[in-house]
Amino acid sequence: QLQLVESGGGLVHPGGSLRLSCVASGDSLHYFAIGWFRQAPGKEREGVSCIDSNSGSINYADSVKGRFTISRDNAKNTVYLQMNSLKPEDTAVYYCVAGEIPELYNEDEYDYWGQGTQVTVSS
Repeated sequence: QLQLVESGGGLVHPGGSLRLSCVASGDSLHYFAIGWFRQAPGKEREGVSCIDSNSGSINYADSVKGRFTISRDNAKNTVYLQMNSLKPEDTAVYYCVAGEIPELYNEDEYDYWGQGTQVTVSS
């Protein structure tokens, strides 16, 4: 099994920045995709960004392109989400996810989910 633990959420002003971290651990660290989903109040979960663990290719949701950057440190089994120029609409619980297909459109493709970390962007 794989465990994912997110951290780094908090309250920031519009235009501010946060960096989320996700540490993977467990008996098996085999996965093909790792990334981030988020869920805002009253909305469905949406994919934010993911990495193809084999090729290193990266996908971003249109809503975060140019503002968010996903990266990983394989030696530390950690994936990061650097979030800049934050907007109120970025307010959500952010979940680290891992699975077999690196895509952002179907949450069912991801077998492993972290507990979530709250990001609030407000004046």
